[in-house]
Amino acid sequence: MTHVQDIAVRSFSRLFVGGRWVQPSGDDLLTVISPTTEETLAHVPETGRADVDAAVRAARQAFDLGPWPRLPGQERAAALRRVRAEIAARLPTMSESFTAELGAPLALSEAFHAGALTMWDSNADLAESYPFEEERPGMGGGKATVLHEPVGVVGAITPWNAPVGNASIKLAPALAAGCTVVLKPAPEGPVSAMMLAEAFEAAGLPDGVVSVLPAGREVGEHLVRHPDVDKVTFTGSTAAGRRIMSICGDRIARVTLELGGKSAGIIADDIEVDDLLPGLVTAGIGHTGQICAALTRVLVPARRQAEIVDKIAAIMSEVTVGDPMDPATQLGPLAMERQRDRVEGYVAAGLSEGARLVIGGRRPPAQSRGWFYEPTLFADVRNSMKIAQEEIFGPVICVIPFADEQDAVAIANDSAYGLSGAVYAIDLDLAERIARGVRTGQMWINSWGMCVTEPFGGFKQSGLGREGGSEGVSAYLESKFIQRP
Repeated sequence: MTHVQDIAVRSFSRLFVGGRWVQPSGDDLLTVISPTTEETLAHVPETGRADVDAAVRAARQAFDLGPWPRLPGQERAAALRRVRAEIAARLPTMSESFTAELGAPLALSEAFHAGALTMWDSNADLAESYPFEEERPGMGGGKATVLHEPVGVVGAITPWNAPVGNASIKLAPALAAGCTVVLKPAPEGPVSAMMLAEAFEAAGLPDGVVSVLPAGREVGEHLVRHPDVDKVTFTGSTAAGRRIMSICGDRIARVTLELGGKSAGIIADDIEVDDLLPGLVTAGIGHTGQICAALTRVLVPARRQAEIVDKIAAIMSEVTVGDPMDPATQLGPLAMERQRDRVEGYVAAGLSEGARLVIGGRRPPAQSRGWFYEPTLFADVRNSMKIAQEEIFGPVICVIPFADEQDAVAIANDSAYGLSGAVYAIDLDLAERIARGVRTGQMWINSWGMCVTEPFGGFKQSGLGREGGSEGVSAYLESKFIQRP
């Protein structure tokens, strides 16, 4: 069996600016640390402001003067399919690198990257079929055309929890629309994002169309403020999204935000839970809980709380925590030490507010190194508690009892967030009522997932706008009306 320490993670010495590998403007490096072994894995150049300026300049020129925005949709679709093929060719290496960099079990890494391929396929199809030009009846008996034109230069800022997937859900529709893009992946786990840059190069996109510049918050803010960036798309925390939205507001830049979540999985009183609970637990703690749409609040009928809590605890007790390259591992480490510290802080808050710790709540004794944390379950949680209201981004599930259908919907909606959710019921009419009543961007009945080929995004503080499907392409377009006699 291959262990995570056996994976050779590549270092990079150059940045991908406007379709070419160039020397960075400075000498600073990003150090990639293994969350499993706490050892240094690789180094990647840290982007400076001058590198961002060069990338935006290349993107501006490519958009204003280059062929990309003016190509027929079919030609852009062909280019997207070439990108997809190049990602597919690199998928095994990308997946292993992601596992080493960020601790996701290999099977999950492979699924994440396969999902990225779906995004490129879907948006290639949309580039071919989207009505970029529509004829409509004009005013006063005349004729009219509505053009849907690319918004321009896009600054895309993505988090560390799925570098290639998060980049794909932004770049694929932006490129399908005819935009040029400067991608700033997170400084944690940048290697698979740099491999994505190699896929762009191999696909032969025109000069200036894509840049990939890993960097931290300060450089990201410089990209957001840049006057030649027409639109910003961001995935990350609500706090960071609030800051980005305020900066974009100063100059009326377009913005899409996919932010945090505190999603509810609602179990109706009419359903047996033995078959559904394993999937529900995975929906809450998969990827060590580091998924924005995770079902971290489990709402249960009050009279069945003891039964369901015992069964969830039994499932969690069997979860294998360990080396993410081991096929038996279900839960790897948290991605960074600060993430583990964050989880520990929330567990302490839950205990101080009176929640009942059923299982977990500690570092695994068997793991002497690495940023591991046991699957953790709280019961008797009030929805007003900090652990029920704030996004923990760790392997922590809160069980919250409800009185009836109306109470369940009210509890689900009593949140600053509204990104995802699920309801489990035999009575499908009941499930439909609950699904329609919860104010959230995606709602699943008797299952859970993250559909990225249909609109994905949030209500309230979970974000602004949608990614995926035709709505995702529309987010990168401006509409122009032309009236003629």
